[in-house]
Amino acid sequence: MKNWFQFDRRILQQFNFILILQLIPLFVISSYLVLEIQPRLFQKQMVYYAISALVFLVAFLIPWRQYKWLIPLSYWVNLVLLLSVEFFGKSILGAQRWIEIPVVGLTLQPSEFIKITVLMMLGYIITRNPPPESGYGFRMFIKLSFYILLPFVLIAKEPDLGTGLVLLLTGFGVLFIIGIQSRIWLVLILVVGLSAPLLYTYGLKPYQKQRIANFLGEPSYHVQQSLIAIGSGGLNGQERDDATQTQLKFLPVSSTDFIFAYLGERLGFVGILSVIFLYIWLIIHLLQISMAKSKDYFVKVLASGIAFLFFIYMGVNISMTIGLAPVVGLPLPMFSHGGTSFIIFSFLFGILENLLAFRFYFMYNSDSKITMIKPSKRIRHPLSVN
Repeated sequence: MKNWFQFDRRILQQFNFILILQLIPLFVISSYLVLEIQPRLFQKQMVYYAISALVFLVAFLIPWRQYKWLIPLSYWVNLVLLLSVEFFGKSILGAQRWIEIPVVGLTLQPSEFIKITVLMMLGYIITRNPPPESGYGFRMFIKLSFYILLPFVLIAKEPDLGTGLVLLLTGFGVLFIIGIQSRIWLVLILVVGLSAPLLYTYGLKPYQKQRIANFLGEPSYHVQQSLIAIGSGGLNGQERDDATQTQLKFLPVSSTDFIFAYLGERLGFVGILSVIFLYIWLIIHLLQISMAKSKDYFVKVLASGIAFLFFIYMGVNISMTIGLAPVVGLPLPMFSHGGTSFIIFSFLFGILENLLAFRFYFMYNSDSKITMIKPSKRIRHPLSVN
């Protein structure tokens, strides 16, 4: 009984409560804004929170270190689902990104779940083949890039270039943190730079080129209304009834893609800076976790991967809201109304907390048999590891 108490205490000691506390202010502000926009959407958001909490708990309790074989299996299953979208996918608004589940009638978007499986697959491979001090060479870089580029190509064909680029940047961002020889990055930059004209001419679809043209020219209607909403908020924001851009429906999709604009209209410059600070604080904390666990490559990959996802989603969403980037369907992470983003990030946080909390727990350790041996001077008990 004493040993079980020690195990439980060690789990609580390793669990990162700060990460959870950092998310709560984002949930509170988001819920407050969604409630003002549409009470019915607020009720749905509470359901999403409940589902996300359950998803977090499930991901936290799965012994990832013990059942590592689940990782490549889930990666390839997700790839098969991505490939099946091209043949059996359901088309919505001209994009074929969803698979309809028979009988229940629900739809599944495999491109969202691939973010989880790619990060886990990178962690799995890197843990089995740790990088040398000088960083990975060309051979290992190509191997790791394959697991990033393969789903990227399948996602870009749907077409969903925005999600594909998020995956691409996150994957290579993780490789940068893990360590790749600098000459490889120089070659990659040169190749991408020289091939950029060809990628634009032959790689982008007409509507994607039009988005870039609209961004470089006069702002679209969405962006114009967004800028008006943010500008009218001033320093401290408008009262709810005076926030006419949102309340009179001038600002489209104000609860999802353009919720940042309503944040500016309702809470002003102070509210905007507060939310940006919360995101930066969370990203820095995730990167600190990644750097602190320099030899635990699972934690290093997951923590840095989540940090890059938050940074890219936040940066692109805010930039498109203020007219500094083309309008794409990327939400403000764990802030915009919608269930998918909350569920994906909840699962990722659950995995990360599991990897942190159960590092010393014998049931989640491949060396668990040692715990059955009576401790002696020559054999240290696993619980004594710092």
